[in-house]
Amino acid sequence: MSQAKASAPAPRKSLRAWILADNVQRKLVMITFMAAPLLLLFLFTYFPFAKMVQFSFYKRTYLDPGYYVGWENYIDVFSRKEIFGSLWVSVYYMGGSIVQLSLSLFFASLMVFKVKGEGIYKACMFFPYLISGIAIGFIFKFFYARGYVLDTILHMFGIPMEDMPFWLRDMKINNICLVATSVWRYTGQQMVLFLGAMMSINSDLYEAADLDGANKWQQFRYIIIPSIKTIITLNLILSFSGSLSAFEPPYVITNGMFGTGTYFVTMNRIAYEDQKVGLACAMAVVLLIIIIICTVVEKVLMAWLFRDKYEVAAKKADKAAKKAKAAAAKGGAKA
Repeated sequence: MSQAKASAPAPRKSLRAWILADNVQRKLVMITFMAAPLLLLFLFTYFPFAKMVQFSFYKRTYLDPGYYVGWENYIDVFSRKEIFGSLWVSVYYMGGSIVQLSLSLFFASLMVFKVKGEGIYKACMFFPYLISGIAIGFIFKFFYARGYVLDTILHMFGIPMEDMPFWLRDMKINNICLVATSVWRYTGQQMVLFLGAMMSINSDLYEAADLDGANKWQQFRYIIIPSIKTIITLNLILSFSGSLSAFEPPYVITNGMFGTGTYFVTMNRIAYEDQKVGLACAMAVVLLIIIIICTVVEKVLMAWLFRDKYEVAAKKADKAAKKAKAAAAKGGAKA
């Protein structure tokens, strides 16, 4: 009788008891809180991206559904000079991103080594990033305009007005002027990121370096740079991806004229002015692929530059030991 009772199946839980169980409650809370952001992410990111990829294979406008053309739009992206050629303008912005990275690293290092009035410097450097990009565009549009701020300043130093170039029309320097605008705006943002990473470094390392007689440059090279290599890689990736998608300075200041039209400005004109939605979508997909490739290359390059020689030597020694062990095991098996 007791054996029959022991082997009897456990009573099934009711739906209410199952829902009120602790592990089920935790899962329901997780699903409930994740449902809304995942739904929004799907509706406003993944679904539009899928439709963009679909539209890139069609020749269509915003109102006309058009017709399927296959890879024709992608061929146009690479064959039309005004489209793919505009990517070369991004080279100026990539060069500017290197200057921007160097300046932000320099200013952040100065503040780590305690300079007087660092709070004021920080505020002044970060302030341009808080201004709207459109407002900055209009500010520099008048700054570079003929006879305005920059020309007036140079004229005060004795440079004749007729000897000054047209800063926004001369195709030799206009892209450099626009890049300087981006450098002025984003240097403070990168400086704050670097400064936050540098402040997290253990101060005992600086004290030990001082006792060993290391100067500021040696502390910067052997303590700061290896400690913030992750932030350097992140800033470099963000700067290069931002260079490929530069839009506000050339659009607001020159409207893409005189050879200043970046890839994004050209894509905007094709999408909204020419109403060639399929071609613009193909341009966006190509830009995404280029950014992904550049990001992967940058990560590999930075990993190679910041590799630890002792760690590399240890890995090689470990690999050699494993090979020797395998060879010894083979020799013992044959014997």
